[in-house]
Amino acid sequence: MDLGIFIPIGNNGWMMSKNSPQYMPSFALNHETAVNAEEAGFEFLLSMVKLRGFGGDTEFWDHNLESFTLMAGLAAATNKINLFASVALPTMEPAMVARMASTIDDISDGRFGINIVSGWNQIEYSQMGVWPGDWYLEKRYDYATEYVKIMQELWADGVSDLKGEYFEMDDCRLSPPPRDGKVPLVCAGQSDRGMEFCAEYGDFQFIIGTEDLDVVRNDASRLVAAAEKTGRDVGVYVLFQITMADTDEAAEAKWQHYKDGADLEAIKFLIGAAEMDTAGATAEKIADMQQAFNLNIGAIVGSHATIAARLDEVAEIPGVKGVMCVFDDYPVATKEFGEKIMPLMASR
Repeated sequence: MDLGIFIPIGNNGWMMSKNSPQYMPSFALNHETAVNAEEAGFEFLLSMVKLRGFGGDTEFWDHNLESFTLMAGLAAATNKINLFASVALPTMEPAMVARMASTIDDISDGRFGINIVSGWNQIEYSQMGVWPGDWYLEKRYDYATEYVKIMQELWADGVSDLKGEYFEMDDCRLSPPPRDGKVPLVCAGQSDRGMEFCAEYGDFQFIIGTEDLDVVRNDASRLVAAAEKTGRDVGVYVLFQITMADTDEAAEAKWQHYKDGADLEAIKFLIGAAEMDTAGATAEKIADMQQAFNLNIGAIVGSHATIAARLDEVAEIPGVKGVMCVFDDYPVATKEFGEKIMPLMASR
């Protein structure tokens, strides 16, 4: 089973908490994480694209690096690990993204891929005047299909003449191509349409993990069924929040401490309740909001042995090709995971 890391391109990682490690994104932080990950034996790193944050006391995700630029830097600073940058489709033309990918493919000696983000959060794009319009919400996978076809034609043939509903290429050229004539693609949509898109054009489907592995099994089986129709080899990468300690009790205490510090002001923007008066909310409502402090990513909390055993369970799920990890303290946790969890995993 592949193991990867969702690297900290945004401030404070994936925890909207005043009690979790607080940090700004930087190349130095991500470089240290990447070097530790490569030494530990992780197979890949993926950086998100985020263009507007949620505020709150922690200014959650108000500070972000740019994905392709970051991964180009990490490509030059690593030797083995695979690197995926994320593109928000409304923000960049496909021919330019194809050329950027070909360039980073060269820098990395063939270790680069792209995470396709169709883009649904209108405020991220309207703030810079690139929101395509309300039609986009219904048509974004049709748009993405043309987008990806253009890139794949340029990588494979060096030319695209695609005439579509959203793009019209006129003898568009690209050279040099990526060394394999293609670049691996990760997709993230978990709707049936999103799964179908990945089965047709992607290589890996990125899904959110849950503590109930039956949900993961169901999502993986949906992708497997879609891939059977296209006859392509496509697998699932499952995202989990990893919180570890020497004992289960110590890990649970750490997790509870993070939850107790939930940034409710940031969370209310996340859940679409920006006008809510959190000061006057009931204890039950506050508890519900606290549950979202890690963006509702499935959490695996426990000792090194507990986490290793749980990940081995995930590895047995048909269709799962890997796990992408989210950490609290990235460079330290990356090294600890490699030293104390990987050796205990039968799937490794």
